[in-house]
Amino acid sequence: MKNVAVIGLGLMGGSLALELKKSTWATIYGIDKNPEHLQKAVDLGIIFEKVDIEKVKEVDTVILAAPVNVIPELALQVLDRIGDDTLVFDVGSTKTMVCDAVRNHPKRKNFVALHPIAGTEFSGPEAAIYDLFKGKVNIICEQQLSESRILEKAVKLFELLKMRNVFMDSPVQHDKHIAYVSHLSHISSFMLGKTVLEIENDEKNIFDMAGSGFASTVRLAKSNPNTWTPILLQNKEYVLKSLEEYIKNLNQFKEVLTKNSEEEVYQIMQNTNRIKGVLAGIKNN
Repeated sequence: MKNVAVIGLGLMGGSLALELKKSTWATIYGIDKNPEHLQKAVDLGIIFEKVDIEKVKEVDTVILAAPVNVIPELALQVLDRIGDDTLVFDVGSTKTMVCDAVRNHPKRKNFVALHPIAGTEFSGPEAAIYDLFKGKVNIICEQQLSESRILEKAVKLFELLKMRNVFMDSPVQHDKHIAYVSHLSHISSFMLGKTVLEIENDEKNIFDMAGSGFASTVRLAKSNPNTWTPILLQNKEYVLKSLEEYIKNLNQFKEVLTKNSEEEVYQIMQNTNRIKGVLAGIKNN
């Protein structure tokens, strides 16, 4: 890997650029529709040079780190321009639409649909950090449609970043599962923040009384709406299903609390405590 074009210079694209500069000494070129992001990425040393999309003809790796509503069309534009040996991958939180978009492209073999499950609540080039991906999981979808040598290049790249690669044949299954374990978490955090802001007219009370539990639960509500609005809309089918289940459980808890059923309140929380074992098992894998 010698020359890399990163399209989208926010948290994910910027952090990948930093890591690849450090670990491969690749020359990183930046593309972003926001001129302020481009300049900031240059100023911070995240990229070597600002370029336009025609630069992808000259690089060996292209990273699509734009919002998910932009990625499908962007992927087609990039695949139209690249050479036969170029790796192209996206890092979007939804996979079905981009996989559908590129499925019949003559250079589909150059594309790897993947999702590094990593991030923070911050955005923009300033949010880019080292070690964002270390110890995290990277999901690769439809690996059978990527040429073996191109796929191997992507796999080794994320192993270099100390990620664990997991393969899923179906992008639909990816989107279904990620709706529960990621997208619902963001909605829950946003709605908790919204509820508290609406109830607590005096914002000073929030800061005076908020403990670490509130702070950690509402952390994701600081995420960029420009990023998350298209994610939730693009994965609407499975997000709505996850919301229905979540709302059902909230209503159930409300009912047992209303009737002052100590045993049922306790039992719901006790049964849910097994999540500790589930998460511990995931962490140890």
